[in-house]
Amino acid sequence: MVTQFALLDLSTPSLLILLAIILLLFGAKKLPELSRSLGESARELRKGMNGEEESKNKQTDNQNSNQS
Repeated sequence: MVTQFALLDLSTPSLLILLAIILLLFGAKKLPELSRSLGESARELRKGMNGEEESKNKQTDNQNSNQS
């Protein structure tokens, strides 16, 4: 997870300031709901990406078996 932050070049103070701004914008009551929906979206995106890779692998396997 450290490498992700390194790519964005965010230091700890920058992350704390960003978190404070998000907290001010959305409020403490809305923040858990927002983070939950963000997590669900990320999970769905990963499922979609994995499903796409699996379908490509199946297509490649089918093409290889048809060529034999």
